[in-house]
Amino acid sequence: MISIEQIQIRLADAIKQSGLTQTAIAQQLQITQSAIAHYIKGDILPSLDTFANLCKLLEVDTNYILCQ
Repeated sequence: MISIEQIQIRLADAIKQSGLTQTAIAQQLQITQSAIAHYIKGDILPSLDTFANLCKLLEVDTNYILCQ
């Protein structure tokens, strides 16, 4: 069974591995930099539309992030 923690870890890793700054990601997604920081820390998960756009920007498969 998949856990929220596993999703948060994979999402944070994909963000860190992207080479993009939190500010650059936030600007491209039109969200705040603090939201990206919260995703990395695991405080919150992005909304579904933000999640889809984030995966596209990071060039990572959503199935990988969702541990499928």
